[in-house]
Amino acid sequence: MTITGSCMCGGITYAIEADSYLAALCHCTDCQKVIDPALLTISLTIPQRKKHQKVNQNQWTGGAFTSNAVVPRTSFKVTKGKPIKKPESPIHLMQTGTPTTYDVTGASGKINKHFFCSTCGSSLYTELEVMPDNTVVKAGGLDGGEANLRGKIDVEFYVKDRPSYLAAVEGAKQEPMFG
Repeated sequence: MTITGSCMCGGITYAIEADSYLAALCHCTDCQKVIDPALLTISLTIPQRKKHQKVNQNQWTGGAFTSNAVVPRTSFKVTKGKPIKKPESPIHLMQTGTPTTYDVTGASGKINKHFFCSTCGSSLYTELEVMPDNTVVKAGGLDGGEANLRGKIDVEFYVKDRPSYLAAVEGAKQEPMFG
């Protein structure tokens, strides 16, 4: 089965050749700082919020977690990007398709390599030294309804950092860090 995805501007696309994946939420502090518009929407509509409460969106820099499809690294590949117009110049075309990376030392002491689109800023996927055989694909970029992670979360990582207003996902394995 082929699952495809892209960044918000469409400049970077990717494909996953896998019949299944591990649906995971990650609550680590790095993932909480990833800017994810879908999670921002969820954060602003949590049930505890008063019906007419105004929210200062400038106080939100990320979300409470990231939702991810964990796939075998060998099943994931970036496919060719498409030409897009740079916003500051309607004439100049820029070929994208190569993600920009940002490395951070995770709580494990190992490197987490984050891949994102330098044009639109979409977080695409992460390669973790602690999980060298897997690629952690951000679910929000998946096409064909796959962002729903097939309606079932298999595991929550870094539950020790999960905000107190979020309950555990029923039926999901609860890991204090990476298993």
